[in-house]
Amino acid sequence: MKRDPLVQLPLAIVRAQPCADARFIMGIDGGATKTLAAVLDLETCALHFAHGGPSNEDAVGGEAAVQALLEVADAAIERAGTTQEGLARAVLAVAGTDTEAIARHVRAARTDNWIVVNDVVAAWAAATGAQPGIGAISGTGSNVFGVGPEGRPWRAGGWGHLLGDEGSGYWFGVQSIKAALHDREASGRQTALTEAVAEFFAAPSVEALAARVYSKPLTKGEIAAFATETARIAEGGDPVARELYELGARELAAQIAVVIGQTGLAGGSTDRPFPVGLIGSAFKAGAVFVAPLTAAIGESAPQARVSVVEMAPVGGSLLLAARACGRGEELDQAELSRLIDTALAASS
Repeated sequence: MKRDPLVQLPLAIVRAQPCADARFIMGIDGGATKTLAAVLDLETCALHFAHGGPSNEDAVGGEAAVQALLEVADAAIERAGTTQEGLARAVLAVAGTDTEAIARHVRAARTDNWIVVNDVVAAWAAATGAQPGIGAISGTGSNVFGVGPEGRPWRAGGWGHLLGDEGSGYWFGVQSIKAALHDREASGRQTALTEAVAEFFAAPSVEALAARVYSKPLTKGEIAAFATETARIAEGGDPVARELYELGARELAAQIAVVIGQTGLAGGSTDRPFPVGLIGSAFKAGAVFVAPLTAAIGESAPQARVSVVEMAPVGGSLLLAARACGRGEELDQAELSRLIDTALAASS
């Protein structure tokens, strides 16, 4: 079977069109639970934010996703004191399985200077500075994207909560509920997760929670939110919770290994170190997740340099927007990350 990359870097980013008088650029991070837009003034380094609801087509549908993206974009533009025409480039990084459908609607409503990418492309940019390497997302969902030394891109995962999202917050939430049910029926080991899931979801028992899942389905975000409890219980030494993180690490590492091989980052005569950046709320679990994931990646690619990326995901979109107008080298990753954190803290 001939396999082409599932996600390509847009030509507008690969073949940047220099814009010497560019002043304002915009980055958007659109997900299943919320959307964040940031307009950066390249002259003053001022950042202007706007927050909105979910913009993942899989979660809310295409029309609602596009509406959320454009509303939050317009709010950020207004706060920056500029106009749509004043933006040199805008990069909208959105979660979901059909990014191109969102891109068509955005192009119809705006201009070609508004570039839509899958959110994992922005994660890659934040993780690597848009250089060869890999960005791995594990938030509500999961996704892996990398670019090799010859420019070959590859994506693995990102199929949504029904067909994928291994090693994500949602996956940990579902696996925790399953482990609790197995404990309840005596087909699995006893675990502190059993009482925790019932208490977290305000259910009288874990079996009552199971009934609620089918009669009044919990949202992806609600289930993913329990991952913080899974991490706490794992840190407390619960063997079932710890094994869930080890299993999630192996699942995600397998996808990362595929991307490493397909992009040519490792193998053959290639032995240069390359970054693997971990981005997303699931990695807030800390060593209980990051340590087994790092070990699993190292088994197939010892030259991989694994680290948790501190930059907010919207920073990757801004880096791509700067690159698309030929100003990418002007943005220092560490400084941009500091600016974003400071501005977000001030706007909260």
